[in-house]
Amino acid sequence: MSATLFTAVARTAVPQAALRRFLALDSVVTTGNGLAYTAFSAPLGRLLGLGQGLVLGLGVFLVLYGAGVGLLASRRQPPVFPVRLVIEGNYAWAALSLVALVVWFTPTTAGAVWIPAQALTVASFALLQQLALRAGSGRQ
Repeated sequence: MSATLFTAVARTAVPQAALRRFLALDSVVTTGNGLAYTAFSAPLGRLLGLGQGLVLGLGVFLVLYGAGVGLLASRRQPPVFPVRLVIEGNYAWAALSLVALVVWFTPTTAGAVWIPAQALTVASFALLQQLALRAGSGRQ
């Protein structure tokens, strides 16, 4: 990703600000998704074909994870190790979502569309966070 495109996406030339913005966006989306899964686990479980218990469990996890990512985003200079854990966690979530779609789940059509879409979103957050972290450390 070119520096020009990266700064346009981040809307800042300051790598730490870009990293904080990408973490904050990840936090908002993840926590919002988790709250929806938690509050509407039964209808969403039916819609996606995943079951209420699984959707509820994922929702609680996502709320906690999103809050942790938000805490990192609120730091003036987020510590590198926890940010790397978020990046790796996001990549793992995306990969496991796709594996689960093929190996474990038998989703509805809506679930078969939603699962890869959310995996792509989460992988995109990871990539943007990784690029911002790299730019902030001076490694290209």
